[in-house]
This record gives sequence, structure tokens and C-alpha cells, in this order.
Amino acid sequence: MSVKPVTAGSLKEGSFIVIDGEPCKIVEIEKSKTGKHGSAKCRIVAIGIFDGVKRSVVVPADAQVEVPVVNKKVAQVIAIAGDTVQLQDLQTYEIYEVPMPEEEEIRSRLAPGVEVEVWEIMGRHKIMRIR
Repeated sequence: MSVKPVTAGSLKEGSFIVIDGEPCKIVEIEKSKTGKHGSAKCRIVAIGIFDGVKRSVVVPADAQVEVPVVNKKVAQVIAIAGDTVQLQDLQTYEIYEVPMPEEEEIRSRLAPGVEVEVWEIMGRHKIMRIR
């Protein structure tokens, strides 16, 4: 189960949402009141977690939207090869590859043996920080 349905009116800034099949972090949410005709609306602006693209959507406040399930894991860097990083999960000892993070602060501190926090969202992995 990689996504779950949530009412749009219950979302807040900093939470996550799926827009156009891409998991995003909400940076701005504006809720309008119900008018004479129609229901309350939520205008949501979010930035993609994996691609950094800004997306926006307008939905009724009582509509169901998809929210990605975020699994936070601890992994150890095994090797760095070009633009991919090979990691080993410290719980299951599974080895997998993730793309090199764009953030220069994280990129400069990566080395074999370093522990990192990895987020698994909708079957994809991303290194979020060095532990």
C-alpha cells in the first residue's frame, strides 16, 4: 500500500500529496469558504519530492485525495558509482541503488561506510540526510 485516501480539507503545509502521479510536499494551501453556490475549495501548491517541480491543484474541501505513505529507513553507503549510490538497509540487509542526491551538502559528505536516512515513497528511494 503506497498511497492512502485523505480528505483534502484536512491537509496542512508540510504534509504530502500525490499530484499527477508524483509524490509532492505541500508548501502552500489556501482554503476558501463555501459560497452561495458550490462547496469550499482547497488550492494546493506542492513541490515534487523526486523531481523538484512545482505543481498546483484545486479540489473541493470534502474530496478524497491520495497521500503517499512514507517509509523512513536507515541505510549504510556501500559504494558510490558515478551518479548512483549503492546502499544496504540496516534492518533487512537488502542492497539497492538510489540516484545521487542533488543537494550539495549531502553529496559532499557521502562516502562508503556512512549511515544515511532513506525515504521510500511509492516504490522509489531518496537519500534525505546523513545520520
